[in-house]
Amino acid sequence: MTLKQTPLFEMYGELGAKTVEFGGWNMPVSFQGILDEHQAVRTAAGVFDVSHMGEFEVIGKQAMDAVQYLVTNNISKLQPGAAMYTLMVNEHGGTIDDLLVYCFDAQKYWLVVNAGNIAGDLAWVQDKVSRFDVEVKDISDDTSLIALQGPKSMEILSKLTTLPIRSLPSFQFLEGDVASVPCVVSATGYTGELGFELYVSATRAVSLFRALLDAGREFGAVPCGLGARDTLRLEARLPLYGHELNSSITPLEAGLGMFVKFDCGDFIGRDALLKQKEEGVQRKLVGFRLLERGIARSDASVHQNQREIGKVTSGTMSPTLKSAIGLALIARESAEIGNRVEVEVRGKLIPAEIVRTPFYKRVSPP
Repeated sequence: MTLKQTPLFEMYGELGAKTVEFGGWNMPVSFQGILDEHQAVRTAAGVFDVSHMGEFEVIGKQAMDAVQYLVTNNISKLQPGAAMYTLMVNEHGGTIDDLLVYCFDAQKYWLVVNAGNIAGDLAWVQDKVSRFDVEVKDISDDTSLIALQGPKSMEILSKLTTLPIRSLPSFQFLEGDVASVPCVVSATGYTGELGFELYVSATRAVSLFRALLDAGREFGAVPCGLGARDTLRLEARLPLYGHELNSSITPLEAGLGMFVKFDCGDFIGRDALLKQKEEGVQRKLVGFRLLERGIARSDASVHQNQREIGKVTSGTMSPTLKSAIGLALIARESAEIGNRVEVEVRGKLIPAEIVRTPFYKRVSPP
């Protein structure tokens, strides 16, 4: 299978990137090393190519109604210039994808979906909204996405734009030029840090990426790959589709019930999720910390009292905490904070403790 490449692929070699396959794409896992990149984002800034993500445009007189039918959150609360995290679920409540919805106006929305789900999501969306007066366009190939993340991201971006980004609230966006490149500048991210995501024409992506790196150099900004993106998001307890979410895991099981609104009218999967909420989930996503040496890996078994109670969904050695952490989907009765469990690591059961999440939470300046 030929791997897809983002418009920034030509830069990877000169920046020293190591690439891996991810969701059908040839993507950089790291440039100067995952630990250094992780630390840069926590203390300064990192620039990520996330152009493998998918973007769909939903336009038409019934755009809001169509998007509301697709997702679990309350789209009617979105004003133009605002974004919202939400999920698409199937009729049984299993998660098809988690995504961001952007409201440009009452008749134009963007859905930003995960890279490995673009084809499936597009088919699902087009089928489910066919009864609405809308048009769905896949603009993924024409759109690149560059993320600038870290405590210095505001200062870096301010050097390149006259947009009022210093007063831009989280999950709001602006349209305008950055380094003379037309962009959608969104106060969003996937790292647990202050940051921005910039949507740009694929033809201008290289120019923008270079400008961000050049402007950020004095602040310690570095190019970052998917390896650091994963350790950063895991410390912040942000789910990764295919790990914490899939078609057999519901948002309620994944601890994302705050993004499921039952009072916003009908949406696909509403009845199944309402039934699960009323009856109570049987599985819960929890954070854990290993108490001995080792690193838990996805799909490793979790045990308590000589019986298997669930599976690890993600695990890593936390660069910030200097300890092995992870997320696991386990039986509800074993999910209390402070509970001791055992996690399978390289064929051995390693003691672990259920802990509060997120593992890392940034301290906002006073």
